[in-house]
Amino acid sequence: MSILIRLASNSDIHGVVGVIKTVYDEFGFSWHPEGYHADLYDLDAFYSLEHSPFFVAESEGQILGTVALELFNPIPGERAKLGQHEDRVRILGSDCSLERLYVHPNGRRKGIGKALTNHVIQLAKQRGRTLMEIWSDKAFVDAHRLYERFGAKLVGERLCHDPDQSPEWGMAIPLTD
Repeated sequence: MSILIRLASNSDIHGVVGVIKTVYDEFGFSWHPEGYHADLYDLDAFYSLEHSPFFVAESEGQILGTVALELFNPIPGERAKLGQHEDRVRILGSDCSLERLYVHPNGRRKGIGKALTNHVIQLAKQRGRTLMEIWSDKAFVDAHRLYERFGAKLVGERLCHDPDQSPEWGMAIPLTD
């Protein structure tokens, strides 16, 4: 299977929403297009190449996966420990985060999740980032194994700010040796 990873734009909204909503439906999560998922309905407004690029993985013209990389100033505090920052539990010392990694069920076990994760890790390294934060619903066991293959370590847990207040694992990937 040939996989193309490219920047997403508003012309990809249908495919992006299709992938992510399918995963949400699969796991029984709530969908909120005007709230928690509003970013997915206007990718050009919410994401930018400079600060938060959003990518899709496509094969044979079909979008099968998504991922975003959020870049930010380092969160103050002891590196790779949990702490409060801007009213949320965060991983201190992180300066980027992997966001919105989803793979459609038809694209799983084909290297799409691995390719998307590697893509944002390499981009973060190119941009001089040192610690990647990942928050992932506890139900996404396969994703956690994927992150661990990239060196992610479990840091702690929190309740997500989504409408379901889903329990999440917080993981960190060091990006420097």
